[in-house]
Amino acid sequence: MKMSEKVVDGVRVVRIEEPRLDTNCSSALKAELLRLVENEGVVNLLLDLQSVDYIDSSGLGALLFGHRHVKGHNGRMKLVHLNQKVRTLITIAKLEEILEGYDDEQEALLSF
Repeated sequence: MKMSEKVVDGVRVVRIEEPRLDTNCSSALKAELLRLVENEGVVNLLLDLQSVDYIDSSGLGALLFGHRHVKGHNGRMKLVHLNQKVRTLITIAKLEEILEGYDDEQEALLSF
């Protein structure tokens, strides 16, 4: 799974550089989120989904896994740059209050 990372004001920003977040890469995302929290102590995490065009239920499950894991370590995980399809899926699943989404990275960073 292709990703890039940076740290901005104490928030780890992880850009997912895949067009699809589905069964083919959701396990890799879970493993990466687990590594960040358990091994690196990341508690504030911003996932940049700008390159992601499609998410299926396993991808949504990976995002929820990350949210629960970060929250379990007294942290927060938020999303940025959601396209309309991804935003609609989150809304249909009634997860918009759990998976906070932002259009602008600066706005998302300030929300931490």
